[in-house]
Amino acid sequence: SITSSVSANQEGGFSIVTYAGNGTTGATVGHGLGKVPAWVIIKCRSHTDDWMVYHQGVDSSAPEDYYLKLNSNGAAVNSVIMMNDTAPTTSVFSLQNDSASNSSGRTYVAYCWSEIPGFSKFGSYTGNGNNDGPFIHTGFRPAWVTVKCSSNTNNWQTWDNARETSNVMQRALEFNDDSTTDGASSNTAVDFLSNGFKIRT
Repeated sequence: SITSSVSANQEGGFSIVTYAGNGTTGATVGHGLGKVPAWVIIKCRSHTDDWMVYHQGVDSSAPEDYYLKLNSNGAAVNSVIMMNDTAPTTSVFSLQNDSASNSSGRTYVAYCWSEIPGFSKFGSYTGNGNNDGPFIHTGFRPAWVTVKCSSNTNNWQTWDNARETSNVMQRALEFNDDSTTDGASSNTAVDFLSNGFKIRT
């Protein structure tokens, strides 16, 4: 097990974890959530490398077998290099010996989220290819929605109720694009509803 420094808000389902890599396949890191993480982002702090992303919605049976990159528009990759094909637990997540997540002599930060009913939700949906898009149930009105196509090349899309206070929400930010603009576009439209969100493009 790798010694980690953890700042956790279990009620909000969020923790920030820092650790030093040991280059050992199967090493584990404590996350402090007390629940299984639904979303984990790992970034090397000491060297240039990718932002590695685990998300429970990427695969219905074994999401730990896949990773996405926050700094890339690429599809999900089936590989051991992030989570070592090992599902996270209520106390730890597992790592492979990889420069982006667990290389000896490098330092890392991990941002971890767990689902909190009525507050946060991490899932998946299948698109239908038209402007009357799918409705995604969350059980509450979202304040922030991020979407990434996991089966194909496409940018990360993020909407929030701080920059737009009413529907239709069209000012999407893209994590993997360093553009300084978030201008409204009918190509990136969603509605925030009382119990979820609706894709409008």
